Amino acid sequence: MKFKLAVVLVAAGVISGCQTGQKLNTPPAQLAPSTKTSSRLETIPSPARPVDVAVYEFPDLTGQAKPNESFAEYSRAVTQGGSAILVDVLKKAGDGQWFRVVERSGLKNLVQERTLIENTQRAYGQNVTLPPVRFAGLLLEGGIVGYDSNEVTGGAGARYLGIGGDVTYRSDVVTVNLRAVSIQTGEVLLSTTTSKQVYSFQVRGGAYKFAVPEQLLEVEIGQSRNDPGSLAVREGIELAVYSLIVEGVRSGQWQLMDPTLAGKLLKSYDERYRENMRVAVAVD
Repeated sequence: MKFKLAVVLVAAGVISGCQTGQKLNTPPAQLAPSTKTSSRLETIPSPARPVDVAVYEFPDLTGQAKPNESFAEYSRAVTQGGSAILVDVLKKAGDGQWFRVVERSGLKNLVQERTLIENTQRAYGQNVTLPPVRFAGLLLEGGIVGYDSNEVTGGAGARYLGIGGDVTYRSDVVTVNLRAVSIQTGEVLLSTTTSKQVYSFQVRGGAYKFAVPEQLLEVEIGQSRNDPGSLAVREGIELAVYSLIVEGVRSGQWQLMDPTLAGKLLKSYDERYRENMRVAVAVD
C-alpha cells in the first residue's frame, strides 16, 4: 500500500512538473554575452588614427553539418552569419576607436537607396547632393575554415544495487582565419588563424527496483549542457582581430596613440598567445 502511494505521488509530481514547465516565464531577451576575449579586445590601447576596413563576407567554409549519431542532420554546425559577427567585433575593438567599417555586404541596398534619394531630389528640383561613399584602405577576408567534431570524447559511470549514474562529454573545435589585404596593392599584409573548443556534456542518474515480482519501477533524471556554437565563433573572431591588431603594431602597419604602450601590449600578447597561435605577418 505504501509503495502504491509512493508511485502515485511520483506520477503526480511528474505531471505537475510538466504542467508547471508549460507556465514558466522564459527570461527576457538580452545582449550577446561577453566571451573570455571580449574585455581584452575592448580595452586594447587606442590607435594613432582609425583604420578604414571593408568586410564583404566571412563565410562558413567547412560545409560541416551538426554532428548527430541518430540520423542525418542538414543544419550547419556553425553560424552562417560570420560577416555580421566580424563587423560587430570590429566596431567594439578598442572601445570603437580602432576601425571604421564601411558597408559592403549590403552594398547593393546602399547604392539603391542613394540612387532613390538622388532621383527624388532631381525630380523635385532640389540640388542637394549626397557626400561620396567612404573608401576602405584594407579588405578583411577569411572565414570559418574548420570544424572538427568529437575531437575528444569520454565518460564515466557506475551502478550498484540498481542505483547509479554516468557522465559523458564531447569536445569539438572550430577554426577561424582572418587576413588583412591592402586595397592598393592586393598584398596580404597580415594573416592569423585561431581555434576555439566547443564543449558538450551530459549527466544522468537513475535507480530501479522490483516493486513486486515481474513489476519493475525505474526512475531517471539527467541534464545536458552545450556551449553555444555562435559564441565559440565570436570568441575565435575576437581573438583573430586582437591578433591582427597586435601583429600590425609589431610590423609597423599602424601605431598606437601612445607609443609607450606598444611594448607592454606586445609582451602581454606574446606571453599569452604567441606560442600557441599560428601567425603569418608580411613585413615590407
